[in-house]
Amino acid sequence: MFRPKQTRIDRLDFIVAGTQKGGTSALHYHLDQHPNVTLAHSEEAHMIDHPRRHFFDDEKRFAEGKVDYDILHEGIKFKRHSLVTGSVTPIYTYWKPAMERIRDYHPAIKLIILLRNPADRAFSHWNMYRERKQESLGFLEAIAEEPNRALAAQPFQARRTSYLDRGFYATQIERVFHFFPREQVQVIKFEEFRKRTEEVVNGVFAFLGVEPLATVKNREQNRIPYERRMTAEERRFLYDAYKDDISRLESLLGWNCSDWKV
Repeated sequence: MFRPKQTRIDRLDFIVAGTQKGGTSALHYHLDQHPNVTLAHSEEAHMIDHPRRHFFDDEKRFAEGKVDYDILHEGIKFKRHSLVTGSVTPIYTYWKPAMERIRDYHPAIKLIILLRNPADRAFSHWNMYRERKQESLGFLEAIAEEPNRALAAQPFQARRTSYLDRGFYATQIERVFHFFPREQVQVIKFEEFRKRTEEVVNGVFAFLGVEPLATVKNREQNRIPYERRMTAEERRFLYDAYKDDISRLESLLGWNCSDWKV
């Protein structure tokens, strides 16, 4: 079917909405390689969830106020053969107001969500802030302190230190499906993305309605070196925390997550 090239848009066609430390940087890279796909913003633009993007001086006023969605369309540099335009911000699946706001912005938008073994995701999240010198606590200490940090952030979510909480995927995906029909949502298992990159990436292109690429280039890795490996004690603790949620997610998506239970 013929589709006209894009020179302007009224709404984004898709958003990669999650999850942090779940492969969204790699997917951003692969999307950007396609000549028919324009990425409207830099990675993690936070155009839906960040107060300063919409000229609010605090999060409370932002949460209660109206959002000017036209700001999402400013300064887009369309590719010569662009057919679809999207954006990538992995907090959207986790940030509670995001799905309703995205639905209000564009009810027919397509969402892409990557989910990683929640134990590995949590450890990677903590490691990122350790490397940035923004986390002084050890891993299990930070997990133990997370409820207090969340309490201090109320009535909002703790954005930075939600190491454990972000891995409870079933509730997040249920919220996504509350606002969007399943056929508009593509949920990808991170481990499959890493193992079968070309197949998964071309599946994303098919979902977006553009042709597959004959060759999917591998992205050069830019990994943050971990200060240490996760211990067996830490992994057992996380599995005990997540096992019921993993079972719910398997039922919700029809997935086999046995590799997350090791």
